[in-house]
Amino acid sequence: MTLQPQNEFSIPEETVRIARAVYPKGNTYMKMRDALGTIYQDQSFAHLFPSTGRPVEAPWRLALITVMQFMEELPDRQAADAVRGRIDWKYALVRRVARGDIPGATRKN
Repeated sequence: MTLQPQNEFSIPEETVRIARAVYPKGNTYMKMRDALGTIYQDQSFAHLFPSTGRPVEAPWRLALITVMQFMEELPDRQAADAVRGRIDWKYALVRRVARGDIPGATRKN
């Protein structure tokens, strides 16, 4: 596995729009992201990865997931569900909202 450092950390517009609609005043994770930006940088973890192999998930994102998981006392499976399904986690983790993430949304042809 190889690290491909990420340099773009802006939150996708659709994620921001939906997160602000769901949490108009924000919440802990959104406020944390807004105040601190990305807490971790990929370069901090670069020495842990070989230079060849298939790409890995951004280590800064995995570290932040671990912190958020600890804050909510979630087991691994529930933390994975939160990454997939919670808009506030997607906001903090700079993840794009997929059409299937929004209940009642339909796919445009």
